[in-house]
Amino acid sequence: MQLVVGRITRPHGVHGELAVEVRTDDPELRLAAGAVLVTEPAAAGPLTVTRARWHSGKLLMSFDGVPDRDAADQLRGVLLVVDSAELEDIADPDEFRDHQLIGLAVYGPDGEHVGEVTDVLHSGQDLLIIAGTGARAGEEIMIPFVAQIVPEVDLAGGRIVIDPPAGLLDPEDAL
Repeated sequence: MQLVVGRITRPHGVHGELAVEVRTDDPELRLAAGAVLVTEPAAAGPLTVTRARWHSGKLLMSFDGVPDRDAADQLRGVLLVVDSAELEDIADPDEFRDHQLIGLAVYGPDGEHVGEVTDVLHSGQDLLIIAGTGARAGEEIMIPFVAQIVPEVDLAGGRIVIDPPAGLLDPEDAL
């Protein structure tokens, strides 16, 4: 699976440097000088990073074969991607990458199928976005991704077990 680690936004200066929107939790590793990045669209790459530096809170990067602003402008909007199989394992067994969770079946404490994880949001509180099934078919369910509500994540088994408080899955059951 290809994972987006950055998106080229615009040229910076006249020497081929580019501003990059970072979409990885480890830019110093994935977007460092010497890294070879696959691109989307594929015709734009692969790109070899020759320099990466932070400037005013933005990541600026230079790539081999991009000598000036005109060449840099041709890369505007290009996505920088890595293969998920190339990522190192996470040492903490209670931490997961988003792509590991997306697609997992979600079950309630009594074994009822609640839905499937379609996305993970990180905005203050991590949330699992579930496409509901059964009575909630077609609905989007947001589940806080905390141990009290999500006691079991079985990657090998392709499933997550949730123990939601009253009202989380059905507001009419709220106390």
